[in-house]
Amino acid sequence: MNVLVGYILLGLSLSAPIGPINAAQLDKGIKGGFWHAWCVGLGALLADLAYMFLVYFGVVQILNNPYVKAFLWLFGFMVLLYTGFESIKDAGKITSRQMRGGSTPLYKSFLSGFFMSFFNPLSILFWLGIYGSILADAASTYPMSQLLIYSGGIVIGILIWDFSMAAASSMFRRFLTSGVLRSISILSGISLLGFGAYFGVQAARMLFL
Repeated sequence: MNVLVGYILLGLSLSAPIGPINAAQLDKGIKGGFWHAWCVGLGALLADLAYMFLVYFGVVQILNNPYVKAFLWLFGFMVLLYTGFESIKDAGKITSRQMRGGSTPLYKSFLSGFFMSFFNPLSILFWLGIYGSILADAASTYPMSQLLIYSGGIVIGILIWDFSMAAASSMFRRFLTSGVLRSISILSGISLLGFGAYFGVQAARMLFL
């Protein structure tokens, strides 16, 4: 049980660093409420699970191809730029109706989280380095059934963090004026544009340098 708790805490610590997903969850939580922020996290979790399976079965090595990486950097750049511009553009449109939940379909928030996480080459390196080393270490100590349980512990930790972010962002907006919420939404959009610019620079370096 202590080991399982350790893996849950690992999942929490893997999700905590500020990145595109946290920024997107904050933005969606402010504009659409808990469920939109939660769907962003669930979409990102699906991408994480995909990479965990790829690492588990050794397929992730294919993604280390420079051309594949360049494509992922470039696609991630476009996704983040689009999301960032949308966040800034829609910040001025926050109304009392939107603050009660809005009418944006939840699946759009889900797909936003999935694409942001899946087309992020840092996710490949991240899961290859972290989860790959965990598998290598645990495989020599624990049977396969326990490996699956401990992998589930990581997923539980990620879910706890995503739930906390969704709850915090949706509760946060209840106590703020629409002007402050617009400002936070703009800052979230700028943050996403910053991450997108970083992705674009990395894509250019791989393609032209």
